[in-house]
Amino acid sequence: MNLPDPAPGNPTDAPPTGWQPLPPRSRTLFLVGSVPGLALPAAAAGFLLAATTGAVSPWLGAPLGLLVGVAFGTWVGLKQYRHTFWRLDDTGLAVRRGRLWQRETRVPTTRVQHLDLKRGPMQRGRNLATLIVHTAGTRNSAVIVPNLDADDAERLRDRLARQIDHDDDA
Repeated sequence: MNLPDPAPGNPTDAPPTGWQPLPPRSRTLFLVGSVPGLALPAAAAGFLLAATTGAVSPWLGAPLGLLVGVAFGTWVGLKQYRHTFWRLDDTGLAVRRGRLWQRETRVPTTRVQHLDLKRGPMQRGRNLATLIVHTAGTRNSAVIVPNLDADDAERLRDRLARQIDHDDDA
């Protein structure tokens, strides 16, 4: 859980104090999650826009739309990766996402019901895991921390589980 040095000349990519960034090898999974979902609709939109306006051939509009969608999806995926952080302290787990519209979720240890680790094939190949923290209550009853280093995810799970057990014994 060592913090990497921020990139020289780019202080905005440094994590906020006390927050842990996701490992660099998780960047690919953020791209895989965002690029296809934006590229394919953009290709279809490019095809339809070219066909209805007649400005260019629909067969040229589709690849242009695909290119725009891939570029936008790459940008979105990289932003999601760069602006996702987590922190575990004595009171619980916190996850922060976003830069312009920041969303911070705090899970007090007393609200944790159980914990799951999920590892898909692409995550296993990169030694990553997703930690799922199930909480008491029905609304937003699970907090998901995607693409953590597998060792960090296991340490988080074990530490939260110990805190839960300690709170149950008290």
